Amino acid sequence: MPRRSYDQYCAVARALDAVGDRWTLLIVRELLGGSRRYTDLHADLPGVSTDMLASRLKDMERDGLVTRRRLAPPGAASVYALTDRGRALLPALTALADWGAPALDTKRPTDAVRAHWFAVPLLTRLAGHFTDGTDVVDITLDEGRFHVLLSGDTGPGYADGPAEHPDVRLRTDTATCADLAHDRLSVAQAIAAGRIAVTRPDADAAHADDGAHGSGEAHRRKATTA
Repeated sequence: MPRRSYDQYCAVARALDAVGDRWTLLIVRELLGGSRRYTDLHADLPGVSTDMLASRLKDMERDGLVTRRRLAPPGAASVYALTDRGRALLPALTALADWGAPALDTKRPTDAVRAHWFAVPLLTRLAGHFTDGTDVVDITLDEGRFHVLLSGDTGPGYADGPAEHPDVRLRTDTATCADLAHDRLSVAQAIAAGRIAVTRPDADAAHADDGAHGSGEAHRRKATTA
């Protein structure tokens, strides 16, 4: 089937030719978190039909937004990943998230939610707060866990699930994430209000080492005076 086009010599129209169809940008949102199998994409895009998802992925592959590769056995599944052109859509999704954040005032009973859906609007807020060299931020909500990379060779990004070696861990909730996205409060204000709990793995490890060292010293003192 030939690609539908607005047939307008306009950059906005050309962009919408490629990403203006329903579900396309949400597929980009998912793939910004890294390579995904078809089944993973379908699970995290509630409401999309299998036929629609397959069609959109085929269109995006044709338009140079995604690549598809086959996993070696025993996986033998197709894995989709964004191209450089696809990843370049992050600023556009960030702008859309900022524009759409006021509509998060009320969560509807029919609304699905995934923790990592808050990654895009939180990226810029976290980067603005953590200016001390913090790079990997692990975030836990009741709905799940994800982590963001504030810098790197390919720029900021995120991935579903916990980070292997985070610089900092945050625990919060969806209401706080929505308020941060809408700029009703800053990360610093949310931390001060107790709406974000912060732990530093390195600091915890240092305290544990200090405690172990102290226990050893106490044991030695006790043995000496016994």
